[in-house]
This record gives sequence, structure tokens and C-alpha cells, in this order.
Amino acid sequence: MALQAYLRKAIRTGQLKVRLPGGTLLEFGDGSGPPISVSITSPAWLTRIASNPGLALGEAYMDGGLVLEQGGIWDFAELVGRNFVHRPPKRASWLARQVLDWRLQANARATARRNVAHHYDLSVEFYRRFLDPDLQYSCAYFPRPDAALEEAQVAKKRHLLAKLLVGPGHRVLDIGCGWGGLGLTLAEEAGAEVDGITLSTEQLATAQARAEAAGMAQRARFSLTDYRDVEGPYDRIVSVGMFEHVGRPNFQAYFDQVARLLTDDGVAVIHSIGRSEGPNFTQPWIAKYIFPGGYIPALSEVLPAVERAGLIVTDVEILRLHYADTLRCWRERFMAQRQEIAALYDERFCRMWEFYLCISELAFRYRDHMVFQLQLAKRIDAVPLTRDYIGETESRLARPERRVA
Repeated sequence: MALQAYLRKAIRTGQLKVRLPGGTLLEFGDGSGPPISVSITSPAWLTRIASNPGLALGEAYMDGGLVLEQGGIWDFAELVGRNFVHRPPKRASWLARQVLDWRLQANARATARRNVAHHYDLSVEFYRRFLDPDLQYSCAYFPRPDAALEEAQVAKKRHLLAKLLVGPGHRVLDIGCGWGGLGLTLAEEAGAEVDGITLSTEQLATAQARAEAAGMAQRARFSLTDYRDVEGPYDRIVSVGMFEHVGRPNFQAYFDQVARLLTDDGVAVIHSIGRSEGPNFTQPWIAKYIFPGGYIPALSEVLPAVERAGLIVTDVEILRLHYADTLRCWRERFMAQRQEIAALYDERFCRMWEFYLCISELAFRYRDHMVFQLQLAKRIDAVPLTRDYIGETESRLARPERRVA
């Protein structure tokens, strides 16, 4: 049986029991740790999982084809994740990547808007159930292992502000502004004039309402705008968690636009999920159900486009397990609010998001995913020559008396 042979190679440690349709029980692993038991409910599901586990395993969990008999979805996913070390990485061929690039990631304006709506136009009340109060839906920055999510998200924003070297009067573009949290922080703590752009109508409504409520609508403006249609110039450009939606065919256009919009003495910071083992494919279940049109880039794919755009890389930072810990916090909060989320949507939706949060955490904890922050400029002397200013600025921003009215 193909599935049995696959699992025999894939699960070397731990205890996994798989009950097949008809009652046959298969056991995998070395018997260590708590046992995890699952059952596959029909021959059709067995065939689908065996032929395409990357897609069908998540579908089976969503639709009842895979039932957990002992242990929860995180226990099962974590067992699989711990065993990734036994599986050689798959390399995507250049030709296959080119075909999929234009088929799935071309992201023309209408397609980009539709792809964003698929994920980000869910109710803001849903996102409030598991995000921090500022609705930061990107990797937090944990200054200490025991830092709470709220503290880590504040630290992330201040880390970005420090790298941007942003101050009063600077005109700032926030590409992919989310629900407005970073833009409002830039206006409030740095005194900047902010234009935040998004393709999500739900995010736009929330960001605009927050700016009005804070009395900052004149300094933190938000609009439904594609990054390709922005007019500049800007002293500072920041993009957090948006580059993953650009698509590989558009990398050059993206950085060409950043270069066009940035003033000669300007600074840009791009914060994005990346992969450390080189170019590859988007995980098929994620591409279909969570982030259509998305792609996690390797730095080897990004930096050539930066160079061709005429931009200088003035700083690169890799955040390794920060996103794994962020996702753990989100997953735990999601599970604590699961009943309320099911009331907003339904059981299948909850199972889809459980699976998404679990396998995303595994990608950062056990696979090749990380987060990179690129600081970019046009002039080689646009930022200080040492990184001391980053910590110094973060400390200054942490003092309440430094807040700009």
C-alpha cells in the first residue's frame, strides 16, 4: 500500500496509529511519547490521501475523512512536524515553477483583489478573537521568550519604526496596511504623515474607523489601492506581511515601484515570510484554501530584483522562531474562542483554520520558513553605519513621554 510505505519512511519517532476503512490498524514510529490515533473513514478518502497528501490531508480533516481518535489536531500535526527531519526536501524544477507562476501567481489587479478578499475580508470580529487588540496579523518580535503576544507585537512595530528612521513630517507609505495598527503607530509615535493601502474592504473600513476614533484621520489616511497604482514620492516605505501576496512574476515590478516612489534620501523596510532552502512551491492546501495567489520567496529570488531596481540593501535581519511563537499564541487563543468562532462561521471553517494555524507553525518550527526584514535605500549613507541606533530608538520609543501628540 502506497500510504503505508510513505508513512513507514516519514514517521520514525513517536507513536502514530492509523485505522483504515474496514478496521485494519497500522502503527508507525518508535513508540516514544504519547500515542496519536487517527482513522480514515472511507476508501475514497484513503485513495485521495495516498495520492496527494499535501492537499488531501487537510481536506480530509476539514470534511470528516480523517478523524482524530486519540490526541488533538496539534498533537497529530506536531508529530508529523517532528519527523520532517527524516524527509529529504523536495526541489521544484525551474520549468514547473515557471508554469505555476503564471497560472497561479500572476496576480493581475482584479485577481489580486479577489485573492485578498478570500482571506482578509472575513469579519473583523473573527480576527479579534485571536489577534492582539491592535490586530497585528504578522510575525511578532519577542524580546524575551516569556513575552506576551501584546508586548511582542508592540516590540515588532517599534523595531520597524527604528529601522525606518522615521520622524515628524515624514511622508510614509504603508503597503498592505491591514487594519491600520502600524499606520496609526507611525502617526502617533513618530509624528509621520501616513498613507496606508489595502485591497481588503473589511480592513479598510476598520482602519478608517480607528483613525477617526483616534482623531488622526488627517495624519493616517487609508485607501483601497493597488501598490502598482500609487503616486509618490515618499520619504519612507514600509510593507509588513504583504510581499507574500505579490507573486513571483511581479517581484521586479514591486521593487521597481518601491524605487520609483522612494525619495533619493528615503528608507524602505520590507518585512516578509521567506524560505531558507531556496525556491519552491506554495503548499497546495494553503494555496487552495488559505492564500490563493500567494508565494513565500527565498532571498535568492528577492535580492536580484532589488538590485535591478537600483536599490541598496542597507540591512538584512532574519527572524527565525519568532513566527512559530506568534502562531502558537494565535492557535491557543483560537482554540480558547473556538465555540464563538463556530457561531460566527461553522464547524468546517473552524477545522480549516485549526489546520492552517497548526501547519503554519510547523513550517517555522521544523521546516525552512523564517521572516526577513530588508532595509533598502537609494543612497549608501541614508542610514547610520552601525546598528546601534536600532536599540537606542526602540528604548526611546518605549518611554511614554516620547509619544507625539
